[in-house]
Amino acid sequence: MAKEKDTKPMANTVIGSSIVIDGEITGEEPLTILGTVKGKISVAQSLSVEAGATVEADVEAQTVTVSGRLTGNVVARERLELKPESKMVGDAKSPRIVIADGAGFKGNVDMDV
Repeated sequence: MAKEKDTKPMANTVIGSSIVIDGEITGEEPLTILGTVKGKISVAQSLSVEAGATVEADVEAQTVTVSGRLTGNVVARERLELKPESKMVGDAKSPRIVIADGAGFKGNVDMDV
């Protein structure tokens, strides 16, 4: 008998503003960071670094949206977006990159994915 595919929607995991994580985060769910993460982040879905959040990590995700501070290299398989208030230091690799007016970015851009 064939097993039914799980059709539940993916939950969004949130790292709260008072949380500090030093290590590696991997997962299948979308991830929203309000606090501080140092280390490495690899998620299958989207990653959102909210205003006031600090990430010091190499990042890999389907889509990455940065409103806070991110220091590290980013590989976004679909899209990377830096919002007006964001600051990013590191190399960015994605087929689609949006850097809004007012965003800070220091690094290299590679759109040959």
